[in-house]
Amino acid sequence: MRDFWWFARRLLRRKREMTLLLLAASISAGGLGAGLLSLGPVLRIILEQGGSLRTLAEQWNARHAWPAVPAWGLEVLPESAYVGVVVIMAGLVVLTLIGASANFLHQLLSMGVSSRAAAMVRLEVFQHALHLPLATVMRQGPTEFTSRVLRDTGELRTGLETLTSKTLAQITKGAAAFLAALLFDWRLVLVALVAGPVLAVALRKTGKSIRRGSRGTLEASEVLLRTTNESLQGLRAVKTATAEHEALRRFNRANHEALRHEMRARVARSLSGPIVETLAVFAVVTLALIAARQILAGELPFDRFLLSLGSLAVAAGCMRPVAGFVNEMQAAQVPAKRLRELLSMGREDAADRGKPALQRHGQSIAFEAVSFRYPGSDRRAVDQATLRVNHGERVAVVGPNGCGKTTLLSLLTRLFEPESGCVTVDGVDIASIDVRSLRRQIGVVTQEAMLIKGTIEENVRFGLRGVERPQVEAALRRAHAWDFVQRMPGGMQAAVGEQGASLSGGQRQRLAIARAVLRDPAVLIMDEATSQIDAESEEQINEAIADFGSGRTVLVIAHRLSTVLACDRIAVMDGGRVIDTGRHDELLGRCEVYRRLAQAQLTGVA
Repeated sequence: MRDFWWFARRLLRRKREMTLLLLAASISAGGLGAGLLSLGPVLRIILEQGGSLRTLAEQWNARHAWPAVPAWGLEVLPESAYVGVVVIMAGLVVLTLIGASANFLHQLLSMGVSSRAAAMVRLEVFQHALHLPLATVMRQGPTEFTSRVLRDTGELRTGLETLTSKTLAQITKGAAAFLAALLFDWRLVLVALVAGPVLAVALRKTGKSIRRGSRGTLEASEVLLRTTNESLQGLRAVKTATAEHEALRRFNRANHEALRHEMRARVARSLSGPIVETLAVFAVVTLALIAARQILAGELPFDRFLLSLGSLAVAAGCMRPVAGFVNEMQAAQVPAKRLRELLSMGREDAADRGKPALQRHGQSIAFEAVSFRYPGSDRRAVDQATLRVNHGERVAVVGPNGCGKTTLLSLLTRLFEPESGCVTVDGVDIASIDVRSLRRQIGVVTQEAMLIKGTIEENVRFGLRGVERPQVEAALRRAHAWDFVQRMPGGMQAAVGEQGASLSGGQRQRLAIARAVLRDPAVLIMDEATSQIDAESEEQINEAIADFGSGRTVLVIAHRLSTVLACDRIAVMDGGRVIDTGRHDELLGRCEVYRRLAQAQLTGVA
């Protein structure tokens, strides 16, 4: 459970809460121990005729060198046996109330400290995931990281709460009862200790099975989450393709696999309780046989045997649930390991510490024989591509589907790192500068605009701080979005649905452009931003780009001829390479790939 304890040690950072938590657990357990010890005087008063608290105190003082009760205390103790019992019982009630209050405080503190610790881990893991290289996230899939951030941290919180709340409470109470049994008769306690190692071995064996089952359950849950997201987020496509049965079949298969792994751990979980109970019975039988010999030989008073056995029984009763709690913590080891694995993945900015910031772009951007291959692919997405773009130039990048257009421009933003060659901005290799200073100079508008559930203003501000409302309004105007925003109830405070579902495609794209405008970038990348919108929206977006793009370097990936013709120059890609550059008329005359593309687009327009 190395990984679980690695996270559990973080609880010690909250020193004040943990100190109060331990103090409350100790007070609660101390009440139990004191209650067990007080049963001795009660039994003696009842079994010995004429006994009283004062008599017992006088006998103790006579047998020991130091007096347990001073002379003035003896005068206060009652002489009546019944009154003595009443006093002891009243004391037990007080101890019970104090213990219950301490137990409440302990539970409250343990839940709070565990939840806060899990929330901090969740934040740390999410922050780390955000700074991972895009290639890492794509290779393993975003659903896996979502599952680790949400489900695994929830499982970890359960384990931490079990440790600080249930396990700590039962162990302190068991220790208090064990100490009471030790004071009554230490010989019986030594015999009871033999069962400890046997119990530990049994729990270790069952723990391994639980961890294996938990690992499979978490992995199967990722598949289940991915399947659910794919079907519900793409529900429009599922319905139009009448693929409900196929979606249900895939979900049922993933659901069955998750259930299979959950059932694997049930045998180990079910065995732990009976094992503990069986060991406890053997321990009690052994103790009873040993005690019987001592009682018959007159070496052990019967009342001390009963008190010692009773205290051990209470200790065993307190420790019995610990087996189940250990199982819960064993199960938390698996998500803890997965979380540590995520935290150990290298961040994309780890190598950028100490690198200089990039000065604002004002000369040129160059792709110099760059190559890139996606993990697991047998061919390069970009293969020795070379392209130079001057500052202020508007260049369209065109080519067949899958030729590497988006990947090439992703190398400029360092979403991917080239395996060979380099990308330079104003003659500076972007691998040698701080990645955040690079991305602050680049505005990107993609085919699917990423919008959050919030207001229009929140979506335009996304990623920026210290922006005033007039600046947001100005950005909306420059993006040709102000007219439709004004018509919406609430204007800039109008609510935007999840993934922009309440807006049309053209409206979403214009908000994305407004977000890019607000960043005041030196470079604007338009990745098929007009491919899925109507002609009117396309015209407005092209006007916005023409207005805002003046004096900036604009790189456009487009399939529509109208967008391509608005650019200063066209770069044609095929098979991951830049095979030609020039203007529309020039390329029509000499580039067969461009000619085919232009003819297909002209047909589409017609």
